[in-house]
Amino acid sequence: MPIGARPPHVLPAAVLGIACVVSFTLLLAFRPHVPGAAATAAALDAILLWNSLLPRAAIALIAGAALGRSGALLQRVLRNPIADASTLGIASGAQLALTLGLGFLPLLTGLSRELLAFAGGFTAVAIVLALSWRRGLDPVTVAISGMIVSLIAASLSVMLVLARGEYAMSIHIWGAGALNQQDWSGVTSLAPRLAAGIVAAALLLRPLNVLALDDFSAKSLGVALHGLRFAILVLAVWLSASVTATVGIIGFLGLAAPAMARFCGARTTGQVMMAAPLTGAAVLFLSDCLTQLLGSGFSDLVPAGAATALLGGPLLLLLLPRVHGISAVTATADAVYRQLRKPAGALSVLASALAIIFVLVLALGPTDHGWSVAIGPLFSELLPFRLPRILAAGGAGAMLGAAGFIMQRVTGNPIASPEVLGVSSGGGAGLTVALFLFSIPSPAIMLLSMALGSLAAFLVMIAIAGRSGFSAERLLLAGIAISAFCMAIVSMVLAQGDMRSYILLTWMAGSTNRAGIFEAWTAMIVLVVLTAPLFFMIRWLTILPLGTSLSRSVGLRVLPSRLVLAILAALMTAISSFLVGPLSLTGLIAPHLARLIGFQNLRCQLAAAILIGAGVLMTADWLSRVVIYPYQVPVGLFAALIGGPYLLWLLGLKERSP
Repeated sequence: MPIGARPPHVLPAAVLGIACVVSFTLLLAFRPHVPGAAATAAALDAILLWNSLLPRAAIALIAGAALGRSGALLQRVLRNPIADASTLGIASGAQLALTLGLGFLPLLTGLSRELLAFAGGFTAVAIVLALSWRRGLDPVTVAISGMIVSLIAASLSVMLVLARGEYAMSIHIWGAGALNQQDWSGVTSLAPRLAAGIVAAALLLRPLNVLALDDFSAKSLGVALHGLRFAILVLAVWLSASVTATVGIIGFLGLAAPAMARFCGARTTGQVMMAAPLTGAAVLFLSDCLTQLLGSGFSDLVPAGAATALLGGPLLLLLLPRVHGISAVTATADAVYRQLRKPAGALSVLASALAIIFVLVLALGPTDHGWSVAIGPLFSELLPFRLPRILAAGGAGAMLGAAGFIMQRVTGNPIASPEVLGVSSGGGAGLTVALFLFSIPSPAIMLLSMALGSLAAFLVMIAIAGRSGFSAERLLLAGIAISAFCMAIVSMVLAQGDMRSYILLTWMAGSTNRAGIFEAWTAMIVLVVLTAPLFFMIRWLTILPLGTSLSRSVGLRVLPSRLVLAILAALMTAISSFLVGPLSLTGLIAPHLARLIGFQNLRCQLAAAILIGAGVLMTADWLSRVVIYPYQVPVGLFAALIGGPYLLWLLGLKERSP
């Protein structure tokens, strides 16, 4: 062994292999048997073994190997240790394309699901790479762009399903990645694709070694760099899209497999390309065996895709020190924005605009006979239905605007928000815990559990980001990791299909059509109680973005002030998420628009963020009612379709900044 070389970690690989063998042996020994007459039960057991259990084991091995190979290819071609089908938007793009096909072109979907999934996945990754091209495809920008594209694609998928009048649960079950098989057709479909991928990767091994060099050195060796990257991307997307088309989304396995392969001793490109598929196959196989063993009867504990997604968050956090962006997505100084000469007058205009929006969304709407303005008796009849949901949406938007303002000031980062940093998803994890502890929790318990989950996520975020001086890259990547981990917990319960799943699905969709007096009063009272103290904490919000050392030097007690602000932001995020779901991105949009308009004074900026947040979600709620009338789109999903493109624009704006 060369001097200084690290010995391979054989023990983890051996333990993983032994765990796979033992778990499958236990699964064969303790699998449930069909009750009934002995002869009939034996025949049915044999059918289940040969047509369900064994094909499922085979598809787990094949799908895991394909995703492991895809992740290794993506990480090599992009020189990005956190690249995989989940972080690049490939899985969500494939899901959106399949949803389009199932809803509008079922014949085309039946002929070639893999081709449709490949088209969606490749389109998604092309958008991600186009957004990241100006910054040299640095890992941070690629990951952020992938997160945004995934969010938009997932929101569009659910919106399309609702537009066709179907139930959105199918999308979430698909997204959880189910390996259940009824015959060998999935194996016979996916196995040749994996074999072709292995052969193609073997032929590309030498060019893959060259890609480890910088672009200038690779071109000097005669490598057609762009053509090579395109070919490898096509191969990687094809492998992951084929898996998505066959079994659904298996989250973060392409991220985990190469990382685990390197931990087990793989160093060269050839070793990683050989070990990553084996590791991916073993991890998915083991996860699937455990979900079957821990499930009751013939039902799984959780879908295998959701179980493997639990690896994604912690692993991404562990990989953060290895991620180095070329240039920071830094906060733009307030001075670059134009400054309003009369901010009080501008606030009056915003308040008047909000009042006009309130009246319009309350009175204007479509009917079976066209558009109408409700007046007189019709207005009185519609008021009990429309007013609570409008107040709930407006209050949630105002609180998200305030929470986003707090997070951007505490972290000194303009891209911080409850949705981007995983704080909203933390509320979902808290809600999931409450559903485990209480069969049907009361609204008060649900709100408390979501508040605790959001607070925990925000405190973890501050702790992680604080180590790197609240670097924008680390902050955003940690947010992706925490969000992935929390949403995997939610998906585990969501796939059970019981009343808890219904509660979580309602929360994820963020629909306000069931908002009543309780939700409206909750939004209004909490908005006043939690936002009023912020106007007396302006000194904290002014000093904290300057950094810990400077804040302490001017006499600010950093830890208590951050804790108080974190509690307020977590409470507002939890209650807003309870009302409109976790995906609205209003917490990002509202503070940004307040600065773009020209509010420099922090009190005015906070007030403007509150007003803008309320207006955005009230408008989104109205549009969600009218865009596909008589059906309704959940307001949280619709707001995400507004906020996602804004975040893409913001990312492009930062890329052009010097």
